[in-house]
Amino acid sequence: MNFTKYLCHRIPERSFFIRGHQFPVCARCTGFYTGLIAYLILNFLYKHPYDLNMLIISMVLMIPVAVDGVTQYFGPRESTNTLRFITGFIGGVGLIIFLKIIIGWILNVM
Repeated sequence: MNFTKYLCHRIPERSFFIRGHQFPVCARCTGFYTGLIAYLILNFLYKHPYDLNMLIISMVLMIPVAVDGVTQYFGPRESTNTLRFITGFIGGVGLIIFLKIIIGWILNVM
């Protein structure tokens, strides 16, 4: 788990455990990576256009994780691991769509 310290804070209270063993990343990062992988698999099976509408959708999908993280960080409330995972998953899907669009546009310009 030493290499994962560069990917995530790994705070035990914000991580999932299985049989007493902590996940290598926190609940939000687990959701992010799960969302990334799930979308890549789905995208392999079902293609769709990457246009301006998808760019807007990708940004909207990243809003819940930002709101959850910011409101938790500044203290108005404490998030739960389940909510962290769900918002991370949604944000991960939004992030991979966003990256695919931006990278595609950059490659088309070059």
